[in-house]
Amino acid sequence: MSDRLEFASQAFAPFIGVAPLMRLAFANEDIKPIGEALLKRAEENITDANALMDCSVYLQIIGHHDLALAMQAQAIKTQALYSIPAKKSAPGIKLLVIMGPGDLMSNTPIEFLIEDSDVSLDILYLSLHTDWPEIVPEHDVMLVGIAESEANQALLKKVGLFIANWPRPVINLPEYIAQTSRDGVCAALRNCAGIEMPVTVRTDRTTLGQLSAGVINVDTLLPGDRFPLIVRPLGSHAGKDLEKIEDAKSLNDYLERIPTEYFYLSRFVDYRSIDGLFRKYRIAIIEGKSYVCHFAISSHWMIHYLNAGMGESAEKRAEEADCMAHFDEEFAKRHAVALESIHQRMGMQYLGIDCAETQDGNLLIFEIDNAMVVHAMDPVEIYPYKKPAMQKVFNAFRQMLENSRHAINVAEATTANVENP
Repeated sequence: MSDRLEFASQAFAPFIGVAPLMRLAFANEDIKPIGEALLKRAEENITDANALMDCSVYLQIIGHHDLALAMQAQAIKTQALYSIPAKKSAPGIKLLVIMGPGDLMSNTPIEFLIEDSDVSLDILYLSLHTDWPEIVPEHDVMLVGIAESEANQALLKKVGLFIANWPRPVINLPEYIAQTSRDGVCAALRNCAGIEMPVTVRTDRTTLGQLSAGVINVDTLLPGDRFPLIVRPLGSHAGKDLEKIEDAKSLNDYLERIPTEYFYLSRFVDYRSIDGLFRKYRIAIIEGKSYVCHFAISSHWMIHYLNAGMGESAEKRAEEADCMAHFDEEFAKRHAVALESIHQRMGMQYLGIDCAETQDGNLLIFEIDNAMVVHAMDPVEIYPYKKPAMQKVFNAFRQMLENSRHAINVAEATTANVENP
């Protein structure tokens, strides 16, 4: 780590980025010396935007959310553009990614998808208060990385106006990203064969208070549904304040603990397998083809890979390895119609899905968006099967960029031939 520490200490040094810092933290290495070096740089040079932005990442990793976002805001105010060169000597493709302010879940985690590749990356941060720059870096392909949220809906609309008729290919148009809210996905996938996604509604504290007091019943908000329910605040990710509500009293207790004003509400689906365990898949769909990114097994219905005990169970890892080895001919084949419907209805070249299988064999959708973390940071000695599986994802992502670049080049050549027969 000494070379990284020395690099972090250099005033106005190049941008480090999310992936190297996160990889060190994921491996349980002490990143405090790097963080302290970055903080010192930022304090001594308030216009050192790279230090400010890297500081923001470091502070998010160690849990100082508000300070991290304040430092990020200062970085963006100082400099909107951040660059990471291709890892290979000759860049094969130049990628421009449009991002917005926010934490590590607010944008597509692009760095993990192109790590150690020939892709040179420029990240342009925009906000509701900034104009489109007069000059942007030369690029082969643009990707809109801004994730859907209440705060980002207006920004997505603004970016959509900026890039209308953009002369380079654009991956994940803002208008499609905007429909990846939980209720938006539910509406988009309504009546899709082979898909189960309980109706999700937005509601407020007052209405939930009426439900908890018996003034209204579940059917008023979710026709045909009943307890148990799933409730979470708007904008909640990674299971924060997400709970299963068994009855009206449980809902009242929840409201007393969670001060949020607006919530998502949906019916709980018991998706446990015959052995009593719950299984969740994270899948990437890239140009219509599905790739498994992880497969978690837990005794609890709310599964997160990091708390599912995968690292402690050779049996669970063996099942995940088998899932990854036979994903194409098993899971992807079983749900081919459903997965194709998702690709067609969501309209995005790249997206992530958190899902499971119901007891009657349907694809149960938890979430679909463009900002799920897809990575290859797990230790090879414990997860030897993951690196090949994830390399398929990264290769497909790289090929998507190439296909996008090729499509625009063909279109330009065709136009030139028409104009100059």
